[in-house]
Amino acid sequence: MGETLKRDRVELAARAKGVIRAADVAGLGVSDTYLGYLARTGRLERIGRGLYALPDRNCSAHASLVEVAAYAPCAVICLLSALRYHGVGTQSPHAVWIALPRKGWVPHVTSVPLEVVRMSKASLNAGVETHLIEGVPVRIFSLAKTICDCFKHRRSVGIDVAVEALKDAVGTRKVQPADLHPFAVIDRVWAFMNPYLEAIQ
Repeated sequence: MGETLKRDRVELAARAKGVIRAADVAGLGVSDTYLGYLARTGRLERIGRGLYALPDRNCSAHASLVEVAAYAPCAVICLLSALRYHGVGTQSPHAVWIALPRKGWVPHVTSVPLEVVRMSKASLNAGVETHLIEGVPVRIFSLAKTICDCFKHRRSVGIDVAVEALKDAVGTRKVQPADLHPFAVIDRVWAFMNPYLEAIQ
């Protein structure tokens, strides 16, 4: 394959996927060294260890979520990071919060700090939504599941954060009270959370 054709196909893959690694273009005979070369010549931009994108891509406010999803596609964005994505509350997390299985491998991400939360299989599989950000599928808990998770993990995020999210989401009708119940049952926080819910209705 000629140099120009190979480069064009790599750029086409980057435009289609949003973010690429060497493994994504291995079928073209492309190595990480070649992607590094394209980055040095300005054809690609290195956005993280082994991660590349087109320089002219539309970079969103959630670029850090894209990086984490590229490294760890099985992780689910949760808690403070999910609240921020859904536009609820006033939190500005210093790290990307991800949920993993109790014995799951923790991804090695050097460009973005992580906060890892371990969840049971039932909790990890409930309320997961896939959002396309910068062309990359990112798994994020729904707002209703995230609020229940904040009550579940209140020792980590603070009860004030959980209550603020509940008031904001219900008050703006982004979440209906009935949406919360199934996730609160899975997280075993319904008895604890319900008095807060009744107080704001």
